[in-house]
Order: sequence, then structure tokens, then C-alpha cells
Amino acid sequence: MLLVGVLGVSLDAAMQALFIKFIEPLIDRVFVDKDSEFGLWLAGAIMVVVALRVVGHFAGAYGMEWTGRRVVADLRRELFDSYLELPARFFDCFTAGQLISKLTYNSEQVANAATDAIIAVIRDVMLLLYLLILMLTLNVKLTGVMLLLAPAVAIVVTVISRRFRKISGRIQDSMGDVAHITEEAVVGQRVVKVFQGQDEERARFKAANERNRRLHMRMVATHMASSSMVQISAGLAMVVLMVVSSRPAMLEEISAGTFTAMFFAMVATIPPLKRLTSVQSKVQKGIAAAESIFRVVDDERESADEGVGVDRVGGELVFRDVGFRYPDGHDERPALEGISFEVPAGSVTALVGRSGSGKTTLASLLPRFYTGFEGQILLDGQPLQDYRLDDLRRQIALVSQDVVLFNDTVAGNIAYGALAGAAREDIEKAARDAHAMEFIEQLPEGLDTPVGENGARLSGGQRQRIAIARALLKDAPVLILDEATSALDSESERAFQQALEEVMKDRTVIVIAHRLSTIENADQVVVLDGGRVVERGDHDTLLADGGAYAQLYRTQFGELQA
Repeated sequence: MLLVGVLGVSLDAAMQALFIKFIEPLIDRVFVDKDSEFGLWLAGAIMVVVALRVVGHFAGAYGMEWTGRRVVADLRRELFDSYLELPARFFDCFTAGQLISKLTYNSEQVANAATDAIIAVIRDVMLLLYLLILMLTLNVKLTGVMLLLAPAVAIVVTVISRRFRKISGRIQDSMGDVAHITEEAVVGQRVVKVFQGQDEERARFKAANERNRRLHMRMVATHMASSSMVQISAGLAMVVLMVVSSRPAMLEEISAGTFTAMFFAMVATIPPLKRLTSVQSKVQKGIAAAESIFRVVDDERESADEGVGVDRVGGELVFRDVGFRYPDGHDERPALEGISFEVPAGSVTALVGRSGSGKTTLASLLPRFYTGFEGQILLDGQPLQDYRLDDLRRQIALVSQDVVLFNDTVAGNIAYGALAGAAREDIEKAARDAHAMEFIEQLPEGLDTPVGENGARLSGGQRQRIAIARALLKDAPVLILDEATSALDSESERAFQQALEEVMKDRTVIVIAHRLSTIENADQVVVLDGGRVVERGDHDTLLADGGAYAQLYRTQFGELQA
């Protein structure tokens, strides 16, 4: 299709030049020599040229557009694939709005460069080449005047292209900021309204939007400057052409038809020259956008196929002097430091501590959301990094306090991803074990009811129970519950705790909880503070010791009593 486009554009350009070529015989033979028969033949030839130009224009535009849209579709697919396979550290460095902007706005700039810009470049370069050949056939001396344009245009293109690319990169960054602020205002619209943050959000958006507008105006000013310089250069060339042509020696050498054809050919070079300088904006936008996209596409992805394969692990976990620091983090202190403890297979281990003590970070290392930690984490005596990533994650089910539901049915959210082929009765059992069927049965279509974007049609507790049901359906040997009951009411939480007693059998469970009453029956409690283990033991022993855990418990119990 690219070849079809190139041939079509080339045909279109050739017919434009040939049409100007016909001016010479039209004047010299038809009007000067009064050759009416040749005039009829020329009229037929012009009709053929017009028809060929229409065919060429259609083939060129369609072929190039098809190629460009194919390019952008493939580019978006590769970028989306990258989003699915990039490690968590990548997403810590970008906002969701910026990543969405790359997929929508930036890729569209590449599409424009791959369609409009390429069409313009090929068509206008071909047209200039054919016009140059035409003028050389008409008069070599006068054609030299045309070449006076070349150095000026080359300088303009070189200088302007650098500025276009620089401004284009800034525009794309500013579009990411606009998308990010919009996303925050839309997602957090209830908080904005309750805390009356409309003025603050308006100010943030106005600043980002104004910056984007100013950058676009710089782009327009640069474009107009380049276009004006080309027009001035072309005007000077026209003046020189008139001066040279009006010399007596030249007047005897060329006919009226030749001069008119030369004049029209030179005039015809001005629009493509202006377009070639203006197309720099699209080309440089496309290049800047492509660089932004390829930085993501070429970033190192998670290696899913390397390592030891395993069907099902026993679930024994050993942490040996584990330390971790977030990449590109502003905090100089490590998130984890010297973490060492063991989790027997089939046991329940609770991680407790104040906010920011490292509980969620430690749990995030198990599915290898982050790599590059110090020390060792062993699963069944094998280091985590030795397992194939897909096999390792197949062993782990996760329920976090930030519940993510997809715009699908209740059943589709429970049997998500690799669980999509689960039997209906297994889905219902998981929902009952999570105490979710009591509200699912009241929904209009039961398990087949759409939940809306991120479960917008459900309450927080209902969303959390669906997430719990998803984890239970996975039936993984290692279960991580990161504040899994934070959105449940007291009655639902008690019922869920009773259900977990059955679910936890023959599974290794890591429980992260702020409500200490929920982990009283854990086999061991690991107390973290400042990324370090400060206490370890069961609930009763730690209370009797009167240390950090006892203080947390008394503080929380006192708050509850109050």
C-alpha cells in the first residue's frame, strides 16, 4: 500500500508538471501560429492529464492514509502491550494521564507524520523535481535562477526543524499534564465537591492549558516565519527571472510560450516549497512523539519466560536480610532494611505497623512487582528470581485495599484473566465464600450484572467482596490480604473471617492489617517500623511483652472504646 501511495503521488506530481508544459505549445502553436487542429489535440491531452491526476491523487492519498493508520494501529498495540508487561517501577515514574496521552495524542502525531507529512513530502519533492526537469528542457539559463532558492530554503529547513522538534516535545509533555489534571478531577470529583476544591482544580487546569496554548502559538509563529522566508526567497527569484528574461539577448532566445511556461513553473514551485517548510512541524511533532513512545516500547520489560517452571508450590517463605529502596525515590532512607523471618507452609502471618513502615512494600516483592532487592526471598527453598514469572504469579492470589474492577459483569470480574474458563458453580462458590452472593442475588441480573467503570455501581464493601471472591477462585497456595477487609462492615467482616478459616487451610497467608482485632488468630505477627522488623511472635506473646505491638493494640483498643 505504501508503494501504491508513492506511485499515486508521483503520478499526481508528474501530471501537474506536464500540465504546465502544455502552456508553451498552447501559446506558441495555438495562439501565435493559429494551429486550431493542434489546439483540439491539446485539449484531449489535457483531459487525459486531468484524469490521470485524479487517479494519482486518489491512489496516493488512500495508499498513504492506509499506511499511516496501519503504522499508528501497530504502534498503539505495541505501546499497550508494553503497558501490560512493564514492571511496577515504570508506573511509579508516570501518571496515568501521561501514559494515556502517549497512547492517544502522541501516537496521533506519529500518524499525522506518517500520512499527511509523508504525502506532502513525496508529492512536493516529486513536483519540484518534475518542475526542475521541465524548466531545464525549456531553458537551462533561466533554470539557474530557480536554483538560487536552494541555499535559502535549506538553511530555513535546518534551523526551523530543530526548533519544531524542541517545541513539539514540550507540547506533548503539556498534553500529558492536561490529561493528568483532567483525570484527577474526574476520578476525584466527589472529593473536589465536598472539600470545595473547584477553584484550585480550575487554577491547575488553567495553568496547564495556558502553557499548552502558548507552546502551540510558538509553533505557529515558527511556522509562519519559515513560510515567510520561503516566500521572500521565491519573490527574489521571480524578480531575477524577470530581469534576466527582459534582456535583449534573452528576448531573442526564448518565445512567449517558453517564458510563460517558465514563469508558471517557477510560480508553481512556491506552494510546494512553502509546504515543505510547513510540513516540518508535522514531521518534527511525529519524531518527538515517536521518541517519546519508543522510550516506553524499548524499556526493559518483565522477563516472563526465563527461570524454573512449577505447577504448585508448598508455600514455605523465607526472608533473609531483605532490603529494598524504591528506584528514583526522593526518600534517602530504604523502604526495607534487614528483614529476616520465616513463614511456614500453610501458616498465617500478619504484618502490622504504622503507615509507611514497609508492610505493603514487603508484600509487593513476593509477586516480583519490584526486583533488585537486597538479600533473598525463598519460596519452597528456591529464590523468587529463579522461578518463571508466570509460574510464580500463578502461585499467588492478592486482595488489596485499592480494589480494581473492570467494566464487565460480576462473574467476569470474579473469573478474570486466567480464571475466565472457570465453571459457573465454582464462581458461585467463591462468591458465597466471600459473602458476596447475598448482594449479588439482589442485583438485576445476578452474576451477569455489569458493574460499571471500576465497579461504580457497587458500594466499597461490595467491590471488596468481589475482589476477595476473585482471589478465592484462583485457589493459589499463597494468599496476600492487604487490608482486604478495610471496606467491610463489622458483620460482614466477622462472616468473612469465619469463611477464611476454611479458605486458609493448606494455604500460606500473608495478612496486612491496621485493625489488629482481625489478626488475633494469626500463627505469627511480624511488627515493622521504619522498614525494619522490631518484634515477632504470636498475638498473646507480643501483648505480654508490652512492646511496640502492645502499644499499637492498646492505642487502637482505646480508640475503639472511645
